Amino acid sequence: MIPVEVTKISFYPPSKGYAVVLQEIGGEGRKLPVIVGSFEAQAIALAMENVETPRPMTHDLISTILEEIEIDVSEVIITSLTDGTFFAELRVMANGAGERKIDSRPSDAIAIALRLGSTILVAENVMTEAGLRDGLESGFSFEEQPHGFDPSKKSLEDELQKAIDEEEYEKAAELRDELTKLSKK
Repeated sequence: MIPVEVTKISFYPPSKGYAVVLQEIGGEGRKLPVIVGSFEAQAIALAMENVETPRPMTHDLISTILEEIEIDVSEVIITSLTDGTFFAELRVMANGAGERKIDSRPSDAIAIALRLGSTILVAENVMTEAGLRDGLESGFSFEEQPHGFDPSKKSLEDELQKAIDEEEYEKAAELRDELTKLSKK
């Protein structure tokens, strides 16, 4: 197993999603881009930046539940890659029940690991198959986002435009207010 850390989140134009880049800690410096949706990228970005939201988001809630019932998430592992889809699992230690493995989407596993300070690992075969080496171009490219880019702000902007287009002005006003709060942080 290869220990990794999240180093950046970048827009990935072909899928209109985001690439969460997991970089090998030590070792050869390989990187594994995992494509996720905008909401998942937002959850990961909020955890990376230690942003506290007014109310718990889904991954915050899950993390709090795990902590409150004293279940330790020892590590999350990107376990396999099948037909272009990554698979992951959370390894948890429950009081009196021993270690358990819980199937997860990689994006959810990463978001929870960041909130709980858990180790993130990638199976060697996954890194060998899909990982990129530093300095090598592999046909995989993603756009760097401007400094201060926030996927949560982008998704809110998209929702705001949709609300305006659909003439849902009350919803648009709420979204505008949310964007204003984000901009002030």
